[in-house]
Amino acid sequence: MPRSISLSQLTWSTPDGRTLFSDLDLQFGPVRTGLVGRNGTGKTTLLKLIGGEISPARGSVRTEGRLSTLRQSVRPAPDETIATLFGAEEALALLRRAEAGEASAEELAEADWTLKQRMEESLAALSLTAQAETPLAALSGGQRTRAMLAALVFSEPDFLLLDEPTNNLDAEGRKAVRQMLQRWRGGAIVVSHDRALLEEMDAIVELNTLGATSYGGNWSHYRAQKAAELAAAEHDLATAERKAKEVNRKAQEVREKQAARDKQGRAKKAKGDLPRILLGGMKMNAENTKGENARIAERRQAQAQEDAAKARERIEILQPFTVTLAPTGLHAGRRVLEAEGLTGGYDAARPVIRDFSLMVAGPERIAITGPNGAGKTTLLKLLTGELTPLAGEARLHAAHAVLDQQVSLIDRGLSVAENFRRLNPEARETECRAALARFRFRAEAALQGADSLSGGEMLRAGLACALGGENPPLLLILDEPTNHLDMESIEILEAGLKAYDGALIAVSHDEAFLAAIGIGRRVDIRKTDGSRLSPG
Repeated sequence: MPRSISLSQLTWSTPDGRTLFSDLDLQFGPVRTGLVGRNGTGKTTLLKLIGGEISPARGSVRTEGRLSTLRQSVRPAPDETIATLFGAEEALALLRRAEAGEASAEELAEADWTLKQRMEESLAALSLTAQAETPLAALSGGQRTRAMLAALVFSEPDFLLLDEPTNNLDAEGRKAVRQMLQRWRGGAIVVSHDRALLEEMDAIVELNTLGATSYGGNWSHYRAQKAAELAAAEHDLATAERKAKEVNRKAQEVREKQAARDKQGRAKKAKGDLPRILLGGMKMNAENTKGENARIAERRQAQAQEDAAKARERIEILQPFTVTLAPTGLHAGRRVLEAEGLTGGYDAARPVIRDFSLMVAGPERIAITGPNGAGKTTLLKLLTGELTPLAGEARLHAAHAVLDQQVSLIDRGLSVAENFRRLNPEARETECRAALARFRFRAEAALQGADSLSGGEMLRAGLACALGGENPPLLLILDEPTNHLDMESIEILEAGLKAYDGALIAVSHDEAFLAAIGIGRRVDIRKTDGSRLSPG
């Protein structure tokens, strides 16, 4: 029987009563499907419903085949090992007894002599070199994620359910996950904002507040189809606006003709050419006709305006975010940042960064790359003075702003507008409002508290406050800003950075993001003379 997952009339609401999706009908076949949508639309919840972790309020989930779910990495227990993930502890214990000559004949008949080798091959397929006895606590979070994926594939399910499998992975880890999915021939439902990973999908399902829409093909095909939808929506808007103008024109013509008839009627009445009773009947008929014409015109105008408004709303949903920023005035030869012989870390006996040197001049766009644990965030703190170096020196020659994944530059206790004024104290109220409006914080939205913002809104507020003023900083430093963001928020970030003409230093494992913002130079801290990892 073909393996499949069927959702029928699926409905689920949050404990506070907010409906995430209602009467959802979806089919998943034995292909790789990317599940995308804004944060908060219920992608993770949908995976939990499919996996049977929670029950729907209404509707059903029917699965033909066996499912395996990648769970978010949590701190493992001290006694958990790689073997624990593979569910192979008893089978490996039997092999140890057999090798020691302590197994019975019945046990020897059950022994799987290829188990360890197959486990190691599964781990190697995810670029991991580890033994079955390796404690999970000895692995980094990214390594544990890859080990869990290896164990899932090893169990040979019909469907993989993966929730953000490349989050917090470095470039090597992301590549390993992509390669694993390239080889995978079963079904998979993958929640992700990793565009390189989504390029490996056979289909994309977009989840939103209105339901779900399926698109054939990978991420590039999905974007092409969305572009076609935008073009169609723009055509519909142009048609609706032309119709609205035509309706308004005809309504005006009707009013002018009626005014002309009224004028003629008043002239005849003044001359006394017609009997009084006839004049009264004509007046009544004219008033009735006038009223009916007015009502027809109002209905037509209201309908035309409603059609145009709907088309305009559709455009706003589909249209990519764009923004215009004030120029920084940064000249090509101006030095922005210098670091010489920089050494530092949190343990003086074991510095993470050693003898690092860098010079940034003009509007350069530089990516700091390296594996997890190489000290990229530590390096940024040394460059900005947040962390005092053990040796060497870092000099900033221009105003700068730091945008990290927590958007720490935003004070959660203030409103969006108050944060803007705090970071741009010379800005007038009109400048503040205009800057925030460019980032879609219009009217009351600018007055909402920062603590009530979603992750994407917080990022947008950070961009507006850091870059939206009349004098943007000459240097912007980014530390993994796309982690945990939905696709729309990442595209908003990219649009803001494309409009920024200052110098930029970015730490990110998201290659699609780095390409989109025009990185021109890479500094791999594994290859810089003195910036290798310290032992251990």
